[in-house]
Amino acid sequence: MKTTNRRYFLRDLGLLTVASGLASLLPYDLLAMDKKDFFKISLAEWSFHKALFANEMTNLQFPVISKKEFGIDIVEYVSPFFQKKESDSSYLKELKLITDSEGVQNHLIMVDGEGQLGDLDEQARTKAIENHYKWVDAAKFLGCKTIRVNAAGEGPADAVKAAAIDGLGRLSEYGQKNRINVIVENHGGHSSDGKWLSAVIKGVNNSYCGTLPDFGNFRISKDKEYDKYQGVTDLMPYAKGVSAKTFNFDAAGNEPDIDYDRMFKIIKDAKWSGIVGIEYEGSALSPKEGIMKTKLLLEKVRSKFG
Repeated sequence: MKTTNRRYFLRDLGLLTVASGLASLLPYDLLAMDKKDFFKISLAEWSFHKALFANEMTNLQFPVISKKEFGIDIVEYVSPFFQKKESDSSYLKELKLITDSEGVQNHLIMVDGEGQLGDLDEQARTKAIENHYKWVDAAKFLGCKTIRVNAAGEGPADAVKAAAIDGLGRLSEYGQKNRINVIVENHGGHSSDGKWLSAVIKGVNNSYCGTLPDFGNFRISKDKEYDKYQGVTDLMPYAKGVSAKTFNFDAAGNEPDIDYDRMFKIIKDAKWSGIVGIEYEGSALSPKEGIMKTKLLLEKVRSKFG
């Protein structure tokens, strides 16, 4: 189907579902994403985590730096850098004013430290779910489409899977009411097992719940690592974003430990398009150099596969 026809089809579909009272069943990204490009590039705030933890830059400065220094106008925040102001309306208004004036799109908030959504204790799991509500609210206020959460829990894989399906399911219901996606990154423990995490998302069975495949987070335990290419393959059917992790670069500008051509062939074969976030975590280069090299690498693979 041609892009123009598809756009009018989705517009008409949106009008039809609103008229029938079913619009909330459609994921926000389906209606909002213009899929002319294979992918658009965003910048993950975690790329500056050392400077942010050292108070050398602030959350309010991040979107301006992204736009002015890197030419990237889509940003992904990380919850600790809000410094507990995620429910402060004046702070959120200030951040929204900055991004609106700079022409920056607030895309995603990565949420950590709010409890385990796969906790085997039901009371603790419920508390974790409720702790995430304020981030859904903040995302909605800022105009984000998505929050990224963790499917964490301690215990046998099957037990944690059942708990995570419940935790994510209940949180995703709240996200759906607010048209905010709830997505899970492979982020250590059981969640770094691509087969396990894909089964969790399938079990939730909510179009507002999906995955954020990260190229570099497939270590299940100290002694066990899941194959990164298999992991991305497992998670792509549910992906509502991709995290392009980099650590090092060779003389040709490639990531020597992550085959980006292979990764993006997997992504392309999945018939996916959307937003790919830069997340530089190396130490050999400065964050600025690492981000720019990652951006160049992504532009290169986009040109090849787009």
